[in-house]
Amino acid sequence: MNDIRNATAHGIVHPDAGSEEQFYIPEQVRIASGAVSPKDVAQSSHLTTAIRVGTGLLVLTAIGEVVLRVSNPSLVITPLMSNDVYETHVDFDTFWNSAVALTHGDDIYETPAKLNNLNPPLVSVLLAPLAALDVLTAYRAFSMLLLLMMLGSVLAVCLHLRLRPAVTALATLAVLASSPLYGTLMLGQVYPLLLVGLVAGWIAQRRGRPVLASVLFGIVVALKPSLAPILLLAAVQRQWLPFKAGIAGAAVASLIGVLVAGPSSAWAWLRIALSEPVSGWVDNASLPGLAVRFAMPSAIGTVLGLAVLAGTLWWCARHRDRIDPTGTALWAVLAAALLFSPIAWHNYLMLLWPGVLALITLGRSEIAVIALAVPVFPVSFTLESLPHSSVTAAVKHSFYCAVLVGYWAVLVHGTTLSALGSPAPTSAATGDPDLRDSPKANATSAQSASPTT
Repeated sequence: MNDIRNATAHGIVHPDAGSEEQFYIPEQVRIASGAVSPKDVAQSSHLTTAIRVGTGLLVLTAIGEVVLRVSNPSLVITPLMSNDVYETHVDFDTFWNSAVALTHGDDIYETPAKLNNLNPPLVSVLLAPLAALDVLTAYRAFSMLLLLMMLGSVLAVCLHLRLRPAVTALATLAVLASSPLYGTLMLGQVYPLLLVGLVAGWIAQRRGRPVLASVLFGIVVALKPSLAPILLLAAVQRQWLPFKAGIAGAAVASLIGVLVAGPSSAWAWLRIALSEPVSGWVDNASLPGLAVRFAMPSAIGTVLGLAVLAGTLWWCARHRDRIDPTGTALWAVLAAALLFSPIAWHNYLMLLWPGVLALITLGRSEIAVIALAVPVFPVSFTLESLPHSSVTAAVKHSFYCAVLVGYWAVLVHGTTLSALGSPAPTSAATGDPDLRDSPKANATSAQSASPTT
């Protein structure tokens, strides 16, 4: 206790400290009090050095990968500029054909597209304006919109986290060089649209509007039902009004899509979604996909994914008084939902990048750098001439599953960091503490805005 008083006298107390557990006591004071031995400090220093060296090597390797692409731009540009929408931009072709069918009053799930449309009717409703364009023009317009949504989301997160301009620029470059963004643009997927909704909800949460945040999350779930577990975060935190608002938002948005596309579209979507087999392709980062790659029933991966999801929600429930709702909790539950989902293409990683950026403000810059550098490597680098049935091939093909598991682990760990007495975010990355959007202020406003038990 005397050490704590001395720490207070020297001005080294966490700004938001409200109890003794929230005091930040520097290493020197802890050594002097006997709480930490010099040997432990030396081991910690060696571990920190090793992490930084490893991070540096990873970043250099990622830069090398980018240089290789730049030196041969045709490998990158040619697929993006391809006029073959049916084969190359295959996902967008599916969405566009469904949108055209919608405008003509036809079945949106019976189209000439190469792939089945696995999205609920609401997606076709939102993309209906593109049906007025020919498929190639529509793809190029949509891909530009996707890029703007992606960059806008990242910049909005960096702005609200008050990251310094240099950090924001580096994070943006990492996103632009990432394989998930490139794959999304080439295929014409809707992930940036989902990210816009998630970031908008996260910003609403930061501004002390948990009900609006939950409604926005509900709309995202209506667009991609596999993300539904994020609505349970409010429930395990006993924020019942936001929880009900999220459910209502998802239900109303889904109903609008069904009414516009026709009631039969709901049954058609459910039939396709429930009958679609779990893919064991290298790009599927979910645990059911991992099980299939190892020649096991997908149900084993589903059970394991359910355990991960339930454990994540249990952790958030157990520590609900310490969890900052505007920190990494949302993204941790989202990562668990992706691991549980039958299909979680590696492009879904972009939905977790706001949580990764939040780690910077929690003093986990090295982890954030690693998390942003790893997705630079394309899926294709795991595809070599190995027997597909071999264990070696299955392990190699599960690289992005390991990445998703890593994301989940660090995001879960980050859920309570802001309440563990960490120093305020005044590092080179963040600058001055964000007092306007402080975690404690937002947590308090969120609790006062909805009934608790």
